[in-house]
Amino acid sequence: MDSTINPAHACTAGATGSNAEAGVLRSRGGSGTKVHAITDGLRLPLGFILTGGQKSDAGQAQALLEFAPEEAEALGGGKGYDRNALITTLKTRGMAAVIPPKANRTEPREYGWGVYKERHAIECFFCKIKHYCRSFSRFEKLTRNYMGFLCFVSALIWLR
Repeated sequence: MDSTINPAHACTAGATGSNAEAGVLRSRGGSGTKVHAITDGLRLPLGFILTGGQKSDAGQAQALLEFAPEEAEALGGGKGYDRNALITTLKTRGMAAVIPPKANRTEPREYGWGVYKERHAIECFFCKIKHYCRSFSRFEKLTRNYMGFLCFVSALIWLR
């Protein structure tokens, strides 16, 4: 699992309702949407969650975990996902946490460095979806429309 920030194009301004409803929130870097995604080992998408650009990765980890198959053996993520609650949830599901510990952790955990290198699969997935201009720079005003386009692009990736 990982996330990427997609800047909102100027035409997304003025959506019906508040900007928070539209999923475009103002942050220090400007207005944008953060796409949180989970993929399998073959770079195929399993699910998405859209939030404002300033939201943390770890806050969406539990919700993304719902998209993971029950038979999954491990979950990889960046240091932003190093939270005790997520590690405990993964252990109860019988999954290995392939998440490097943060530098400020008092008791560093062990993680499989060899398996962690496979995490590049989700980075490759984000590179694939960013080839489609509408997913790289958000043009849709409403979250449901943007999510629909991400699902369409995911279907194209699955059909390859």
